[in-house]
Amino acid sequence: MRLTSLVSTLVICLVGAVAWGSDAYRRDDLSAEDLARVARVTEPTTAFDAAETYEAMQAGAATSTKPVNANAFSNPSGNLSFEDQETFLLGNGLFRKDWATAPSSTLASDGLGPLFNARSCQSCHIKDGRGHAPASLDDPAVSLLVRLSVPATAEQQAMIDAGQIPAAPHPIYGLQLQDFAAAGLPAEGQVQITYDDVPVELSGGETATLRAPTLSIGNPGYGPLGDDIMLSARVAQPMIGLGLLEAIHEADILALADPEDADGDGISGRPSWTLDENGERVLGRFGWKAAQPSVAMQSAHAFSGDMGLSTPLVPSHWGECTNGQPECRALPHGAQAHLGEHEVPADLFALVTFYSQNLGVPARRDVDDPAVLRGKEIFYETGCTSCHTPKFVTRRDADHPAQQFQLIWPYTDMLLHDMGEGLADYRSEGTANGYEWRTPPLWGIGLTATVNDEAAYLHDGRARTLLEAILWHGGEAQAARDAVVAMPPQDRQSLIAFLESL
Repeated sequence: MRLTSLVSTLVICLVGAVAWGSDAYRRDDLSAEDLARVARVTEPTTAFDAAETYEAMQAGAATSTKPVNANAFSNPSGNLSFEDQETFLLGNGLFRKDWATAPSSTLASDGLGPLFNARSCQSCHIKDGRGHAPASLDDPAVSLLVRLSVPATAEQQAMIDAGQIPAAPHPIYGLQLQDFAAAGLPAEGQVQITYDDVPVELSGGETATLRAPTLSIGNPGYGPLGDDIMLSARVAQPMIGLGLLEAIHEADILALADPEDADGDGISGRPSWTLDENGERVLGRFGWKAAQPSVAMQSAHAFSGDMGLSTPLVPSHWGECTNGQPECRALPHGAQAHLGEHEVPADLFALVTFYSQNLGVPARRDVDDPAVLRGKEIFYETGCTSCHTPKFVTRRDADHPAQQFQLIWPYTDMLLHDMGEGLADYRSEGTANGYEWRTPPLWGIGLTATVNDEAAYLHDGRARTLLEAILWHGGEAQAARDAVVAMPPQDRQSLIAFLESL
């Protein structure tokens, strides 16, 4: 949607009901006075001569104002109470904790695997930031994983449509490749990515070189994967602001959807639908294809798929070990009766979830810099805000006070968009097809290299710079991408300056 239609649709959503399918959605947490107030403060700006009020505090009162350094993504939300900061620090310890395979002398720390991708959450989300693709064919893919699936049978497709499974798993390897394993057990394979250079001519005589990846699996540990295997590489995403994204009212997200492109602007974002922990159909918000509805569900599936650890929400002690890997399922697990039924008991899981919900978004920098303001204007003019929606006000009744009624600037609509042939992985996941990706939030993106100088952009880490990431955009974003190619070099530099200020 363009700015005018976005505003009108948002106001409709705020004051009444928005029909979607057979259901109706409306924002029900605010008074009429607050509805009008929210509509006013979230209206896209048309003035670019100065920063907007509160724009530097891009996570509202939850914004972190700590010094900008390599730990910029690891600070708590700025509005946590002293007691909540203590809970945050306990969760931080568990997030960084290295798990061991069972049995282990480190009591309450065993249960890893038997198949796994990493020993700790922090191994993938390096300093709570982005991951990166392997630097060479011999480099382990610690902060990048590979999703797997095969063509679905009719029965499996019915389960996918019902939200019971995200895709059809490989009968031996499951839905995710684990490239590490417990002693005596073969890993499932080695992630291998090679690149071909793709030059892109830009206006002003400039040239950018993109990397087109080719993904394969070497040394498969359990037999050939088969010719019908579908692969999709995924780098770890930054952890900041997740609780605030969770607190955006569903109605505000659905108001931005235009699945049939009714307004004819070429943007047709649509929501991802999935099941929550109670089996209820809800909006998907997290993951590259918005397959998970909450921070807790995202965390539970990461514990299971990435580390092979059971939690109350995903209780299998053997993680992704399939029935086609009996030697994997025969190994001991790490659940201890005196601590509970799961390898990550409920109290520890709650601490990790709390930590993940409350990592602070750093304050913006240089919001009044003329180049940044010009870049912001270009960001709006080229239609980037059609998907990267600048502002929301979170629910007044959010589960935790730190996320309640905050004006936030995440630059995402949380919807699925067709990003074209260049970024397609040709693999459906839930209600997302092989061309669709959730609009990633942009807040904090300018500090990516500050936190981890190896980090990269896009779902598979192919883009080494923000400009490369923009130039890979296609599909619904093709017009915006082409505008960047054609604009004067100084305007491109201003656009990047704006993004680096986020």
